[in-house]
Amino acid sequence: MREKKKRRRFGDRKDGRRIRSLDPSNVVSAFIMAKRNDACNFITIPVETSEVDKYIKKKRGSGLKGFGILHVLLAAYVKTVAQRPGINRFISGQHVFARNDIEVMMTIKKEMTLNSQETVIKCIFEPDDSPEQVYSKMDALIEENKRLGDQSDFDGTARALKHIPGIMLKFTVWILNLLDYFGLLPRFLLKVSPFHGSFFITSMGSLGIPPIYHHLYNFGNVPIFCSYGAKRSENVLEDDGTVRKKKYIDLKFVLDERICDGHYYSSAIKKLNWYMRCPDRLDEPVVVVADID
Repeated sequence: MREKKKRRRFGDRKDGRRIRSLDPSNVVSAFIMAKRNDACNFITIPVETSEVDKYIKKKRGSGLKGFGILHVLLAAYVKTVAQRPGINRFISGQHVFARNDIEVMMTIKKEMTLNSQETVIKCIFEPDDSPEQVYSKMDALIEENKRLGDQSDFDGTARALKHIPGIMLKFTVWILNLLDYFGLLPRFLLKVSPFHGSFFITSMGSLGIPPIYHHLYNFGNVPIFCSYGAKRSENVLEDDGTVRKKKYIDLKFVLDERICDGHYYSSAIKKLNWYMRCPDRLDEPVVVVADID
């Protein structure tokens, strides 16, 4: 069940509504930690993959070709946001906003070669999207961007900025930052910007390296960056004293601590991990919870 969109009020932005009922400490923290990189917390979540592997096999068997860890993780994130909407807030102009949509960004390469072009895609999800809907939206967007080559909206905007001389480009970015501070960035820029959204995700697994802690950007308003890598094996001591080899993926998160408190973040991370450990729960509908006013 989807929540009803709230009416826009004075002080709201195009991409979110201002939250006015925060505790004083949460209000003040955005002024004390003015930059996003002042407020970064880091956490690693190891996920044992036996149940995920079964779930992926089941979905591929039902016709979802290429369904994988990415889609499970995104579906788990969407379900978590539906029930813990506070992790979909953002800071702008030293105020906390509840984002209107669930916007996930991901960098993709046009081809898997050293010098091939990269682009960033932004996929919009609804809080009650099923894993099948997450899969179809994400894969359709990836295929569209590969087909477009360097003609996507993101690539066109980046190309336009590239042609601005250095000192003028620095001034242009300053102007964009100023407009963003007051919520005046044009809607079309918010739509293509990889620095404005809910969640940035990157896969190191395809590169064959462990995941990294990726920094948050001071420009824009992305509050969470997630990186995951290739599977690794670990010998685990079971309760009966036997040793069993299990496979894991590590999820590394960098979080803007100003959008919600530690207890709320902990609850959200446990919820996401709950879905990753038992992914069949992703097929169950959820009651969408509205964020506070």
